[in-house]
Amino acid sequence: MKILLTLLFLFITTSSFAVTFKGKFVQGSFILGKTKPSSEVFIDKKKVKVTTHGFFVFGLGRDRKNDVVISINNEKIVKKIQKKKYKIQRIDGLEENKVTPSEEFYERIKKENKLIAKARSVDSNLTFFSEKFIIPVKNAIITGVYGSQRILNGKPKWPHYGLDFAANKGTKIKAMQNGVVTLAESDLFYTGGTLVFDHGHGVSTLYMHMDKILVKKGQMIKKGDIIGTVGSTGRATGDHLDVRLNWFDIRLDPETVLNIKK
Repeated sequence: MKILLTLLFLFITTSSFAVTFKGKFVQGSFILGKTKPSSEVFIDKKKVKVTTHGFFVFGLGRDRKNDVVISINNEKIVKKIQKKKYKIQRIDGLEENKVTPSEEFYERIKKENKLIAKARSVDSNLTFFSEKFIIPVKNAIITGVYGSQRILNGKPKWPHYGLDFAANKGTKIKAMQNGVVTLAESDLFYTGGTLVFDHGHGVSTLYMHMDKILVKKGQMIKKGDIIGTVGSTGRATGDHLDVRLNWFDIRLDPETVLNIKK
């Protein structure tokens, strides 16, 4: 009888703690978790929502070094974060005011950064983040990757937080995932024609340097819909699409949700 009660206790503990993860615990990664729908989940000390099918999501920053602590119903899982090696990318030929803007542009840049930050902060109950993402530009060449240190006109700048798809101007761009447009701007200082989509639970995608934008803020978009065309607007040296993936204010590697063959 004592053995039976012990086994029963172990079964209850294990089943209440059941969880699976999709994604590698590497810097920059998008992690999709699944547990019981009724579970209470914390990532580090941040409470995250769980869908009716038990999905939850979080991301690991480019330079994160410390372990991530996942608490599910007060039971903890600690995962070590693997470091990632990043490339150095040199880009020359940019207009000097795009590399080091003059003071007259500061207020504009600050205002535009707030617009993007607001769009990235949306915490809706949409659950599209748990579905498969698709590549936005057909037959494009990847010319820039996530995390690379940017040297612009010989000056070290912020790392690149996106994935660059080089394609001719006017090439159609597809929505990578179902979502709601939370930002649609045709002429931002750095990013030019820019779209932000909300996919739920703090997950968003950005599309930058677009020539034409074919959707509006507040519009519900289906995965695969044509949302605009490739351009070279904003700070760009040639025609390409720069896509970004975020979990709230944490910038993630888009390759961690796209099945890209190399």
